[in-house]
Amino acid sequence: MVAKYPYATIHVGTDSQSISKRTLYATVIAYRLGNRGVHYIVHKIGVPKIKDLWTRLWKETEMSIDIAEQMKSELDVDIQIDMDYNEDENFKSNRLVNASRGWANSLGYQVNMKPNIQVATRAADHHCK
Repeated sequence: MVAKYPYATIHVGTDSQSISKRTLYATVIAYRLGNRGVHYIVHKIGVPKIKDLWTRLWKETEMSIDIAEQMKSELDVDIQIDMDYNEDENFKSNRLVNASRGWANSLGYQVNMKPNIQVATRAADHHCK
């Protein structure tokens, strides 16, 4: 995809959903082709239900950064990480904003959080439902 579309921006993001006795994670690598759409690759995995919100959401950060680091080691491209956390303090996910953004920024990634552009996490959300 990078060779075919050198102008593409790459976004990595993970979302999760706890349903019944399982927590489903979907990680997406999205190739945004300017105003011409998005192509993406999705990987889903189910684990025993994670009841603690912090633990479940922190795993999203870990999975996204792991994929971005693997890609960075093999490709010479800029990667943005989309995180499904809200910068609005009224949302529970706000508790992870500083730690998650800080970790990703320290590794050199641009981070996108709600309410800003969410390319990869919107696709991941779709695959978690």
